Amino acid sequence: MARPRTQQKDILARVQDLGAEVLNKLPEMPGGAKAMEMLNESKSRLDEMQKKLRGLDALEQRVAKLERELAKRPSASKATTTTARKRATPARKPATPKKPPA
Repeated sequence: MARPRTQQKDILARVQDLGAEVLNKLPEMPGGAKAMEMLNESKSRLDEMQKKLRGLDALEQRVAKLERELAKRPSASKATTTTARKRATPARKPATPKKPPA
C-alpha cells in the first residue's frame, strides 16, 4: 500500500513543479505580464472586499438592535391616525343619463 501513496506524491510534486515553472515563465509570454498584473490587482481587491464584508456584521447587529427598539415603541403612525380629522367630502350628484341626439 505504500507504493500508491508515494506515486501520488510524485504526481502531485510534478504538478506543483510544473505550476511553479509556468508561473515563472508567465511574464515572458505574450500578454503574460498583463495577466500577472491582473492577478495581483484582483488579490488586493479581494483583500479590500474582505475588510468591507467584515464590517457588515457589526452593521447588521446595529440594525437588528434598532429594529428591536422601534418595535418596542408605540407606533407614531397609529397616534396620528387617531387624532387626524377626516375631511368631509361633498356628496356627488348622481349621473343623469344622456339623451341621444334627436
